[in-house]
Amino acid sequence: MGIIFFVLLSFLQVSVLAQKQLSFTDKIYEPTIKTVQLYPNLGGPQDFLQPSSAPINQQILLLEFDDLQDNRSNYYVKLIHCNFDWTQSQLTDLDYLENFNEFPFTDYNASANTQVHYIHYRFQVPPVKIPGNYLLIVYRDDIKNLMFSRRMMVFDTQISFTKDDQFIGAGTINTTLQPFNFVVDYKDVEIMNPTVSVHVNIRQNQRWDNVKMDVPSSFVRDDQNQLEYKSMDEARQFKGGSEFRYADFRSLNYPGVNTGRLIKTTKPYELFIQVDKPKGDDPYSQTKDNDGGYIIDNTDTGEPAINGNYLYVDFGLKTNAPYNGDVYVIGKFNDYQRSAENRMTYDSTDGMYKSQQFLKQGWYDYQYVIDAKKTSPYAIEGSHYETENTYEVAIYNHALQPNADLLLGYYIVQVNTRQ
Repeated sequence: MGIIFFVLLSFLQVSVLAQKQLSFTDKIYEPTIKTVQLYPNLGGPQDFLQPSSAPINQQILLLEFDDLQDNRSNYYVKLIHCNFDWTQSQLTDLDYLENFNEFPFTDYNASANTQVHYIHYRFQVPPVKIPGNYLLIVYRDDIKNLMFSRRMMVFDTQISFTKDDQFIGAGTINTTLQPFNFVVDYKDVEIMNPTVSVHVNIRQNQRWDNVKMDVPSSFVRDDQNQLEYKSMDEARQFKGGSEFRYADFRSLNYPGVNTGRLIKTTKPYELFIQVDKPKGDDPYSQTKDNDGGYIIDNTDTGEPAINGNYLYVDFGLKTNAPYNGDVYVIGKFNDYQRSAENRMTYDSTDGMYKSQQFLKQGWYDYQYVIDAKKTSPYAIEGSHYETENTYEVAIYNHALQPNADLLLGYYIVQVNTRQ
């Protein structure tokens, strides 16, 4: 199976070379690129679970990824400044960088004692001069040979944020929603027309697939230099969703929670996650997840970054009948994207949706989602206002100098936080 896998990778690699086109999203363009992580390197034990954002005065974002190759390649990083809606801004490189906009990778290590060989790369993202949205792209040798892209945010705190704790809960019109109200204060920024130049984006659990962009304000308090945002309709509110499912295969000697059969007769190994069932009609169930994130770890031996093994991981969802739409297994590990790689197939013999992912040892959160016109994406998992979620509120102002959207406020809001 290993030989077939790498033959397939080589074929796909040749195919994508002819059709690479930069997308201003989190996207991987080469099948050999795996486990891309961009996070603030604060020295904490779980920094990699944090959003790819950093304050303008403490820019310590770290990029890591694996390339399933035997030998290292010449990789480079380029940064592109973006507007609030993640379209490219009109700024030139010198408007937001001190140096030439091409940064080589110099920190890399080959995997050791692993079934699949790979090179692990690390890169400290260079500082930028102005706050805002940035698309980080990595390419091999030539900028046309794209490897992957990642969105990152560098923020200032000139615009303040105050949350209104009057949440909608049980006994209200809709108990699947998780709205919150807040006030934006721009006293420290000169803004002539805030309803036009101020833009607010809200993201749930680091997801881009359901981000609410350019959320309109409900009221303007000109005398106090404030904008008020109230969740008065469902279009401004998030579904609470459910706590994520998870599986622990940090150890291949003693696989952990929610794991089943491990096949070691082939290399790479193949691991079956315990078969899941839909829970869309179930009452809320409290579990402690990582809000969709994943942790690369190897408790068997060595350093997780270079001693962690890749393996085939089989997901299974038992249903009474197939759904009227496509079913995907999603999480931060695949950027919540609905792609051919993570679309599940229905096995009528077993009455089960199946998907095989090629993942590195670790702890993974995941969920199942439906993509259909007449079926809710939450039909399999359910949605509850009690769910613990993490929100990011990004506040932009379109400045005249420079002529760009500057990220002048960025705040993390925890909902239903538990100890």
